[in-house]
Amino acid sequence: MSKTEFQWRLTLAASWFGAAAVTKIWRSLSLIVLALSATVAFAQDAVLKPFVLASKGAGELTQKVEATKAALTKAGFTVAGSYSPYANTTVMGVTNEELRSTASKSEHGGFGAAMRVAVAKVKDGVQVSYTNPPYWANAYRMNGDLKATATKLQTVLGRVEEYGAEGLTAEKLRKYHYAFGMEYFDEPNEFVKYGSHEEAVKAVEAGLAAGKHGVTKVYRVDVIGKKEVLFGVAMKGSGDKKMMDDAYLMSEIDFKDVKSAAHLPYDILVSGDTVFAQYARFRIAVSFPDLSMMGANSFMNIMKSPEAIREALSLTAGGKKDAR
Repeated sequence: MSKTEFQWRLTLAASWFGAAAVTKIWRSLSLIVLALSATVAFAQDAVLKPFVLASKGAGELTQKVEATKAALTKAGFTVAGSYSPYANTTVMGVTNEELRSTASKSEHGGFGAAMRVAVAKVKDGVQVSYTNPPYWANAYRMNGDLKATATKLQTVLGRVEEYGAEGLTAEKLRKYHYAFGMEYFDEPNEFVKYGSHEEAVKAVEAGLAAGKHGVTKVYRVDVIGKKEVLFGVAMKGSGDKKMMDDAYLMSEIDFKDVKSAAHLPYDILVSGDTVFAQYARFRIAVSFPDLSMMGANSFMNIMKSPEAIREALSLTAGGKKDAR
């Protein structure tokens, strides 16, 4: 990573956290740049990328969506739910026994209990893509690499290439955060605690069904052998709520020819009696780790989104507006 890239990241951190400590932080990061430059060669080994392009070519969106669902189901996957976050795109959550059982073996492993498959109509045809299981297994610090699921998805859907970033090693993914002062995987939003797991799940189900805060259910996946439930959720907002809207967010950050729609949907996790979500500064960044800090199609354009998302998810789960 270049010195300029570090400066951009520091600018973004300052915009979200305040600039009082910028000088001190920059001095520390300058030393880190020197250390990183000595290890660039090692970073090229065994890198993982967030998404897999399964196929691309001519076709009709609806037919491709149905064919994809049928193929996944025939291969033993459960299609937990699907939605169209914006025109010409369908995203589905899929799971299987390996995903649901591996999720039970680590703290908040439920975030990895489902993979996401996207079908997108683009100008030159239809793209089918999915989240890369080993990438997300490491990003979510799961006790396993989900390679069996990766192999099965490749067999069922195909594999043209991995994409979405230059790539990160498993080691770096397990301690990933976007920039100094921004959240790691083990620093999620904690919204609200209930009297029991069952009460927490019921409250989230009710909030999603009501859709009062623009957040609705796409799918639900129950982790095997653990009181943990993953909800995939759609987010829709306009006006002063635009910053949490799925379509708006993706219009800013998913601008390349090969689409990364499988970033969606966002997640709510009920673990025990408590409701969590990954903070957006982690969840968005780990899907788009190479996204620029400033300029067109950059993180700066969605700098208000993390708080907008946090607030909408917390209120939906029955938490307070400022719950963190």
